[in-house]
Amino acid sequence: MRVAVIGGTGRIGRRTVTALRRTGHDPVAVSRSGGVDVLTGAGLDEALAGAQAVIDVTNTAATDRDAAVDFFATVTTNLLAAEQRAGITHHVVLSIVGIDRVPSNAHYAGKRAQEAAALDGPVPTSVVRATQFHDFPVMIVGWTRQGDLASVPPLLMQPIAPLDVAEILAEISTGVPQGRYRDVAGPEPQDLVDMARRTLAARGEDVRLVPTWRGIFSTDMSGEVLLPSPDARIAPTTFEQWLAAGGAAEIP
Repeated sequence: MRVAVIGGTGRIGRRTVTALRRTGHDPVAVSRSGGVDVLTGAGLDEALAGAQAVIDVTNTAATDRDAAVDFFATVTTNLLAAEQRAGITHHVVLSIVGIDRVPSNAHYAGKRAQEAAALDGPVPTSVVRATQFHDFPVMIVGWTRQGDLASVPPLLMQPIAPLDVAEILAEISTGVPQGRYRDVAGPEPQDLVDMARRTLAARGEDVRLVPTWRGIFSTDMSGEVLLPSPDARIAPTTFEQWLAAGGAAEIP
């Protein structure tokens, strides 16, 4: 199958392109650097020509709720319109576990809008909700770091390897549409602060971590709200295996 990966040069997108190619499919990496603007729709018709499926792994750094909702809703509307014109028969969305349980999070509001637009749209859809990736803790450190200090929320989550996510997306995109697919997660729960410490140690970085809820995440993300549902699909790669394989060194 010819599969267009929207955001195909990003950290999940490029892995998805590789996974599709490895399993004998014909991936097309669609990105702004390749001349496609999903916010305006420019270049989409050409990028989707000949494809049978689309995987949307686009993202935004917007921290304002309205901006996040507008981004995801606009991108999804543009994609679905172009997919209809191109005769696409399967639209796949990468989403996040727990977005319905954290109403205050601006990014999650955007993802809810994205899911709704896709599921209510004209192209058969699969929504794949994944837990946070193994590199998520050190990303938070990068957002909050001031000198040799960084504030990190004590989140409980069940992280998943980026490569595992990519392989699941590739598999689902070349099958029949699933609607709301079951959650996908890594093998075991982890504490974000501990994960951050271990990742920084593997990278040889000396950063003092301050566990706190007074930062970019609120206490409505505490407890088990970020954990997957009991029927979740469990991916094979543990956090320890990811570290041992040099995953920390791949983080920009």
